[in-house]
Amino acid sequence: MRAQQGTSVDGRAAAMRKELARKIAAHIQVEGAEATAIPGMSLSRRSSPSACASATYEPTLIVFAQGEKRINLGKTTLHCDESTFLLTSVDLPVVSQIVKASVSEPMLGLVLKLDMPMVREILSQQEFHGNEDAAEARGMAAGVTFVELLDPFMRLIDLLDAPQDIPFLGGLLQREIIYRLLRSPQGKHLRAIATLGEQSHRTSRAVEWLRTNYAKPLRVEELAAMARMGVSTLHHQFRSLTAMSPLQYQKHLRLHVARERMLNGGLDAASAAFEVGYESASQFNREYSRFFGQPPMRDVKMRMAETGMKG
Repeated sequence: MRAQQGTSVDGRAAAMRKELARKIAAHIQVEGAEATAIPGMSLSRRSSPSACASATYEPTLIVFAQGEKRINLGKTTLHCDESTFLLTSVDLPVVSQIVKASVSEPMLGLVLKLDMPMVREILSQQEFHGNEDAAEARGMAAGVTFVELLDPFMRLIDLLDAPQDIPFLGGLLQREIIYRLLRSPQGKHLRAIATLGEQSHRTSRAVEWLRTNYAKPLRVEELAAMARMGVSTLHHQFRSLTAMSPLQYQKHLRLHVARERMLNGGLDAASAAFEVGYESASQFNREYSRFFGQPPMRDVKMRMAETGMKG
């Protein structure tokens, strides 16, 4: 009987994923990401595989409804397909690549920014008391979408056809989504970040400071004091949360931002290097080539050619 029930639930989840893909496709015809009338929610569509692209993921919940994407965080690689959701609980620099998408079957996704005050308010409810998990939190985790999570997402996207209901029902459905996420196996990663006083929460404050002050010199002792922990503890917690050390995080973030400034701001390599905090252009060139596979300007020219941008 249990096997039959499991098969029934799996079949229902698969059918809901297909229906969610249909709904997303109906609401976004353009390439790329597009914000919706629902605050914090956007849809994405890509009709072809892509080269590796750098980006910084904010605290979000992404549901993939069709296609496949590979995301590299430090030395960790996550593969996301139509059965996957991706939870990001702190700002993280990543390199991602769309590996499966076509005109007939584009990659489709739904992105929901996480309202951390709402997360904390939900965690204050009685059913979450005493539900702490001692496992170390990760800043990014993937899971398999399930019926109880897909259902409020389906109702949320349906609100796009009833805009008069968005102000009242939009927030209620986002609360339900966060509740379902917190009750899932991946919820422990979000709980640890959102719970005041937890080591993961204090480490996330150090991550946030680095995210804002990436161009400043890094003094790990000051960062540890800010997080109210020892240097060795900070290193351990930081690596657990972000899959890299504080210095690696800063370096990755600087390189990501520099690439963005050269692509969209028209800066040359030396100007971009100094703007993000490098004191040596040659060091920037070496680290950029090691990270992205080729020197800065050659990489930028290739990226512009791939995306049709003008130099």
